[in-house]
Amino acid sequence: MNGNKKDGFFNAVYECVKSVPKGKVASYGTIAAMAGNPRAARIVGWALHVNPEPEKIPCYRIVTKSGKVSSAFAFGGENVQRAMLVSDGVEFDENGNVKKEYFFHPYKQSNT
Repeated sequence: MNGNKKDGFFNAVYECVKSVPKGKVASYGTIAAMAGNPRAARIVGWALHVNPEPEKIPCYRIVTKSGKVSSAFAFGGENVQRAMLVSDGVEFDENGNVKKEYFFHPYKQSNT
């Protein structure tokens, strides 16, 4: 990606990450799709690694599609990411993955 395209995609990623509510997580692939490029999950990871405003962009809410936290979490490691998620009210299964009911699904219609 050239500079302008990359910057535009990174900014879209940051806006999508901001939409993940407290108590929920999203996968890198979900954020990539929301940002307009469903095949760019790895690029989402790069964008989050250089998060310019970690106090406003909750990148710790982004996990793998299986619910694993990042071993390379940019802001203190996987234990910090897990602690931040637990603080948000997210629960983990016996394998250490985020339980499926905590995944944010932006395209599902609400029944209420």
